[in-house]
Amino acid sequence: MNKKDIINQIKIKKSFLCIGLDTDLKRIPKHLLQYEDPIFEFNKQIIDSTKDFCVAFKINTAFYESIGSSGWNSMEKTLDYIPENILSIADAKRGDIGNTSKKYAEAFFKNLNFDAITLSAYMGIETLTHYNSYENKWCIILALTSNAGSSDFQTVVDKQGIPLYERVIKSSLKLKRNNNIMFVVGATNEDNYDNIRKIAPDNFLLVPGVGAQGGNLETVSNKLINKDCGILINSSRSIIYSGADKNFAKCARESAKVLQNDMQKILKSNSII
Repeated sequence: MNKKDIINQIKIKKSFLCIGLDTDLKRIPKHLLQYEDPIFEFNKQIIDSTKDFCVAFKINTAFYESIGSSGWNSMEKTLDYIPENILSIADAKRGDIGNTSKKYAEAFFKNLNFDAITLSAYMGIETLTHYNSYENKWCIILALTSNAGSSDFQTVVDKQGIPLYERVIKSSLKLKRNNNIMFVVGATNEDNYDNIRKIAPDNFLLVPGVGAQGGNLETVSNKLINKDCGILINSSRSIIYSGADKNFAKCARESAKVLQNDMQKILKSNSII
């Protein structure tokens, strides 16, 4: 999926919503446990009920890897079920080098065929090169995250007064397919938004932290939005766990629709639709 495809979906759906499938077997409605694959059944119903309102689904691989081969199987089935016109993201946060990095890239882009993967560049730009070699695949690089511990490293400045997150962004943009690079920018880091958009004015940003973690959708969007929209707002638990009984999919649809309505207003006010 290329950049034009994502922008088209944003305009068609009047939304820049990414839904996180952080599916926990302990949190899904109990009636689903009767199915052969409860996790896939949960995801299937979430996808069916929300696909009209989102442009991306993000699969947090830890929730699937943690239960072994059955979880991996559920993840594969979920990925295959995501419509082709919706960006599929592996939230795997890989960050190794050499042949290991090459094999991770093959696993997620060649074997599983995800459209995108989240990556950590802590070991250097060479952690990204194998992923960046795939055409129309997206590297989503951790830049400035929304967790409390992000300040331990990400905002620490060097002797030139440049914070680590800024070096990560600038160095990543020197890669060959820099148009297919996104950055993770947390919704709780508003003080740094102007600087981030100055460094990467045209790149898409994946923004977690709206809602449960305290980020405000309107404030975040209006500060980070660009001429192409340029942002994907991720929402996970507040959508997929908005209902806990047999009506869980309907509740998820209603929660996604609320966000989509708000996003439509933001897109209109910024003359994108």
